[in-house]
Amino acid sequence: MDLDVVGKWAFIAGLVVALLAGFFAVPMVALVLFVVGLIVGFLNVTAKETEKFLLATVTLLVLGVGSIQTLAVLGTAVSATLSTVLGSMIAFVGAAALVVAVKAVVELAQ
Repeated sequence: MDLDVVGKWAFIAGLVVALLAGFFAVPMVALVLFVVGLIVGFLNVTAKETEKFLLATVTLLVLGVGSIQTLAVLGTAVSATLSTVLGSMIAFVGAAALVVAVKAVVELAQ
């Protein structure tokens, strides 16, 4: 199987697992999402996409951390579900961003 296909399916799987994590309590889901995020970072993001991906990741992280606190207005059940989904997305995308950022630093150092 081609690595591009594996990377694309890993990205889709990570998004689906992150969304489902808000509705079903799955132990160690953050670790699974972190590992899938690492795979996505290695296989999916090209050098041409690095800047856009890192900008989108920073935006997600900043907005995610700020909005988790304001979700309490929606009620306990909805707030808990959305917070879990957002936390799962941050674990997934953050791991991919870690790989992409390290690859960018190594490329700049050469």
